[in-house]
Amino acid sequence: MSIEASIDHLRPAAAAPAVPVNQLLTAPILPTLLRLAIPNTIAMFGSTLVAVAETSYIGRLGTEPLAGIALVFPFAMLTQMMSAGAMGGGVSSAISRAIGAGERDRAADLALHAAIIGAGAGLFFTVLMLTFGRDFYALLGGRGGVLEQSMHYSQVLFSGAVSIWLVNTLASVVRGTGDMRIPSMTLIAVSLVQIAVGGVLGLGLFGVPSFGMRGVAAGQLTAFTLGAVFLAWYLVSGRSRLTLDFKAFSFQRAMFLDILKVGAISCLSPLQSVLTILIFTKILAGFGTETLAGYGMGSRLEFLLIPIAFAVGVASVPMVGMAVGAGLAARARKVAWTAGTVAGLVVGLVGLIVALKPTLWIALFTSDPGVTAAASSYFALAGPGFGFFGVGVCLYFSSQGAAKVGGPVLAGTIRLLVVGIGGWWLATVSAPAWTLFALVGGAMVAFGLATIVSIRLTRWG
Repeated sequence: MSIEASIDHLRPAAAAPAVPVNQLLTAPILPTLLRLAIPNTIAMFGSTLVAVAETSYIGRLGTEPLAGIALVFPFAMLTQMMSAGAMGGGVSSAISRAIGAGERDRAADLALHAAIIGAGAGLFFTVLMLTFGRDFYALLGGRGGVLEQSMHYSQVLFSGAVSIWLVNTLASVVRGTGDMRIPSMTLIAVSLVQIAVGGVLGLGLFGVPSFGMRGVAAGQLTAFTLGAVFLAWYLVSGRSRLTLDFKAFSFQRAMFLDILKVGAISCLSPLQSVLTILIFTKILAGFGTETLAGYGMGSRLEFLLIPIAFAVGVASVPMVGMAVGAGLAARARKVAWTAGTVAGLVVGLVGLIVALKPTLWIALFTSDPGVTAAASSYFALAGPGFGFFGVGVCLYFSSQGAAKVGGPVLAGTIRLLVVGIGGWWLATVSAPAWTLFALVGGAMVAFGLATIVSIRLTRWG
């Protein structure tokens, strides 16, 4: 044996290949955040197209349907926001923290518990809205034809609330693993199906009978049912980053609590947002159908700004959650501040654009002078506060990743109190509608600043 061979024989064997490093724990924050946010942004663009198309369809059906959808819209968005942003954030947070701590089996068990929560919550919304929907809309000022149009849409939509909850819950499961592509592709497909089916059935295109508001709602019901079926198949098929083992599954109280300790508290935030809208809807109902329809158009864009902040905020959830699970609290905070800055700049830009040129949005739906005037006043006075709103919403999602949502929820309470108390006082003194619109903008600023302060004062990790 040669000397070189003898030396090689005496050398220690090469070390086994290291386990791949989790890129969400080591990669540069801003590029990684943007890479994860881009698929979400594309999916949220699909949601925006749905809102534009659906409002356009309803606008063609008449002023009463347009006012009727303003009554239903807060409840429809509450369903979406609770399932996708609140409870969905709790799902993604629990799964990402488990993965960050190296507990992938626990993450898979959490996914199955999340599906149970989603199905149960969907059934709750179905029973609630089919039983009390008419009473809710009447309390908001719905009367006569406007109330009937709202019921036509509501009855069809909420009969399939389980599908909405399951799509958003299962998408949150996948997002918790750091995979934003599959959920985004699914939601884009859901949006396209909703636009196509809702338009055909609502307006009676291609020789199909027109079902009016029922047909528009049927488009959403059909699309989300198909989306839920696909995501369930994807998770069961073994193609996802989690391996779901139904045979080993057992109900575990701790699993439910891990999700609910974030998700249940987070549900207060969209509830507060919807209550804010409902208070103004109730007050403005006394100003007439045109003002109500104009405000509904404005509040619809406000709700659509949430998906923009959602796209960035949800991208930050697995980054924050995995960092917290791995004990990297400083990195988790840096991710949150970076995400909040990005969302604030983007949403703030949208707010400034519609404040300066409100017809860019309004003209898509109506040419009615009264509706246009009301919506223009809303955008001019509330639009400058949209940036603060974007920061607050994004940081709310980031705080879910850290399982520390108390502060952002409290900030939402402050916003609700500003709107509730201020709106009540302005109504008692018979103030004009524009003062209420200004109050909306001020409440957004208060919400954003309070969220920033709360996260600075809360210990993560």
